Amino acid sequence: MDPRDNVETGETEDHPEPFYVPIPEEAPHKKEQEKLSGVVKSVHRKLRRKYREVGDFDKIWREHCEDEQTLSEYALAMKNLADNHWTKTCEGEGRIEWCRSVCQEYFLDGGMKRMLEKDEKSATLAMGLTAASVSAQPYSTIPSSISQRGKMRLLDVGSCFNPFLKFDEFLTVGIDIVPAVESVYKCDFLNLQLQQPLQLADDAVQAFLRQLHNPIDALPAQLFHVVVFSLLLSYFPSPYQRWICCKKAHELLELHGLLLIITPDSSHQNRHALMMRSWRVAVESLGFKRYKYIKYSHMHLIAFRKASLATTSDLVSRNYPEMLYIPQDFHANEEEDCADVPVQVRSEFEDDQLAWGFTELPDTPYDSDSGESQGSSVPGFHELEDPILLQS
Repeated sequence: MDPRDNVETGETEDHPEPFYVPIPEEAPHKKEQEKLSGVVKSVHRKLRRKYREVGDFDKIWREHCEDEQTLSEYALAMKNLADNHWTKTCEGEGRIEWCRSVCQEYFLDGGMKRMLEKDEKSATLAMGLTAASVSAQPYSTIPSSISQRGKMRLLDVGSCFNPFLKFDEFLTVGIDIVPAVESVYKCDFLNLQLQQPLQLADDAVQAFLRQLHNPIDALPAQLFHVVVFSLLLSYFPSPYQRWICCKKAHELLELHGLLLIITPDSSHQNRHALMMRSWRVAVESLGFKRYKYIKYSHMHLIAFRKASLATTSDLVSRNYPEMLYIPQDFHANEEEDCADVPVQVRSEFEDDQLAWGFTELPDTPYDSDSGESQGSSVPGFHELEDPILLQS
């Protein structure tokens, strides 16, 4: 008897039709994203590996800038990711919108005025005056608003595809070592020469920016209201290169201008809190004050305002540049270097135990600008990739 015959009804069951699981529509989309992300991450890994092997970041960077084929592939992959993948997620466009909203709040909606009033009150109180006498002081140092002077002049470093160009409130200058679109100027920001500030009215400065020549080798200091480093600093293999970028941004910004830094991190909010605290100390040593900070699921977004024109000359000897580290700096072996070597990764239980051991550390001092205080955490140095490039 055929075991498929139904004993109770006497009916014979038909052979079941083969069951096929439909492939989700997003599978090809995800595979393409993985391929593009692989192109981007391989460039980052090779730079870090060469830096560990050679140690001369100037030589490594010079050779990297001369590798036009690799840079072109990188630029196209980044543009494709931005156009076809990141824009379909809340955070792909979110980082650009965050920059825009911070600039609007600070320059157009009174944020700068509030910060400068707070600075003046703090300085006056530090001199021993009472709060009543402070409130009577005129705020003569507060500059006119952007709305009275024209557009916000924005420098987008590592722009690739010039995402800020679509916003009317910005006069955008996008620069990149290999632009992906014609509106971005070719420029090596690390080796950009700085000139004396322009002594011109705002409309003349805007005319100057609209007549820039490609490529850009030099720019006047104190030229921009905003400098954006979106997914830029983690590109460099050396903490010193990241620090040079921040120092150059300080020189290119007008007094009270904004430096907006976005860096990838898919860990939970407090896992790299010590790293972010270290970044804050390093950047503020240049003459900045933190204005805003937020952690998205795949990135940190930080806004610094330029609080002083001059920086301390003895910063390098105090090891401030080394404070701009990323987790990948501490990996001697990466994927292609250790395919046959097992990599030990801490378990969640071990992470929790380590984190608990740091709970006795003092909290970060209260942030007078953003009203935030980060709790202590443990620096986690086990990520091998830039997680923002592959969101699953």
